[in-house]
Amino acid sequence: MSYPQAARGPVLYDFRSDTVTRPNNAMRAAMAAAEVGDDVWGDDPTVIRLQAVAAELLGFEAGLFVPSGTQSNLIGLMCHCQRGDEYLVGQDAHTYKYEGGGAAVLGSIQPQPIENANDGSLPIDKLKKAVKPDDAHFARTRLLALENTIGGKVLPADYVKAATDWAHGIGLATHLDGARIWNAAVASGKTPADIAAGFDSVSVCLSKGLGAPVGSVLLGSRDLIAQGKRWRKMLGGGMRQAGIVAAAGLYALEHNIARLADDHANAARLAAGLAQLPGLTVSSQTNMVFVQVETSIATAFATHLAEAGLLVSSIGTAQRWVTHLDVDTAAVDAAISIASRFFAGRA
Repeated sequence: MSYPQAARGPVLYDFRSDTVTRPNNAMRAAMAAAEVGDDVWGDDPTVIRLQAVAAELLGFEAGLFVPSGTQSNLIGLMCHCQRGDEYLVGQDAHTYKYEGGGAAVLGSIQPQPIENANDGSLPIDKLKKAVKPDDAHFARTRLLALENTIGGKVLPADYVKAATDWAHGIGLATHLDGARIWNAAVASGKTPADIAAGFDSVSVCLSKGLGAPVGSVLLGSRDLIAQGKRWRKMLGGGMRQAGIVAAAGLYALEHNIARLADDHANAARLAAGLAQLPGLTVSSQTNMVFVQVETSIATAFATHLAEAGLLVSSIGTAQRWVTHLDVDTAAVDAAISIASRFFAGRA
């Protein structure tokens, strides 16, 4: 993840994130027609249906619709850990690095960060060394939290099984930040339930590649979700006629999972085009393209893109380009052309 690049002119192509998508007319129609109730009372029929559909897709007993992935992850952590407990987590994980320290600040849960390997995994030998002994001097290790995809990378399936089996074997619970679990499933040819296997709770986003305007779902056992409802209320996540936005999530689940393959293909096309340009080092997996720009041209290149109406996420020499349902192949080709003009002008 990186900070958004500021626009310097009319925005023509937005590659900052797959969170920038806008609901299409069919999704808006589903929202307008949604049957609603009061979800805090538990009687919004569209929310109930969304939770049931998501639980079935992921292979869990129950689900909980919440406003954001950050809140969904936090509720999951708070369901597994009490004050003074700790969770094992990657240095690059969203729950540790990009969610405002919520686990520590609001949950009184200590993160124990582990350096991610190049494939996004947390080496099991490092995890073993991080587990605290049963001693009053230490926080109590209670949970292993993984992320899939992470930095656009799909965690190896054999690693996930080994890590979750190890965690359960020593009495730890397991949580998956599956914000982009749909991308992991499509890229690997597995079902979302396959990707979620081995985890006691999973947080999934509807507002990234699936294109809903808002919302995430926490999946787990009925008991965990019942506990999660109390945390959701405490954290301010209880919504009333939430079926209006839940309908967007249902539409996304029904129509936008398989089409993620288009985003992956567009990312590969974008990466191949950018890799032909001098001064750029490019890597890509799923719907994310990471570009390292030579220091001498980094600022000028970022300015050129912004002035041409092409937005990417950029910090210094590092850029992240993300493909999504609002940028098609024509947009990818136009983006490559815009980038190429920068280098043509310097020849």
